[in-house]
Amino acid sequence: MARGDAEFVEFVQACSARLVQAAYYLVSDRHLAEDAAQTALARTYAVWARVRKKDAYAYTRTVLVNHVIDTWRRPIRERPAEELPEPPAGDRGLDTKVVERKWLMEMLDGLTVRERAVVLLRHYYDLTEAEVARELGVSVGTVKSTSSRALAKLRGSHDSSGEPVAQEAAR
Repeated sequence: MARGDAEFVEFVQACSARLVQAAYYLVSDRHLAEDAAQTALARTYAVWARVRKKDAYAYTRTVLVNHVIDTWRRPIRERPAEELPEPPAGDRGLDTKVVERKWLMEMLDGLTVRERAVVLLRHYYDLTEAEVARELGVSVGTVKSTSSRALAKLRGSHDSSGEPVAQEAAR
């Protein structure tokens, strides 16, 4: 195998699930998350010889976040269809993890792109403010203020039971 392919395969097996999960929290769609994680891994493979001895996971995570942000910057391309898709089934019978994930995604959907990226890197990946600033290419002060603003939005948009608060009451 060339260029440390066996080592890269081990790396992918060890981190791909967590990358897909992080991408899902960023894009709110399982298929787009899988595509984003695969793109990040493909880009990491292209420079594997350079990053494998450093922190390859941090590099891949940065590539993932940057790729997702780049896709948000592109205009939305809709493809018209002759027939409307079937409406999604109700929430009956969903297990607790699915309900919790849906609740989390609804909360994250209220954040801006930067707020979502900061919350994900800071609280999901448990990075320091300086590490988040370095990965996003912003100052530590921007990370602090963005994180504070995002957490305030999250606290203000739902009460202690997790139920959405009416807009008038939240103000």
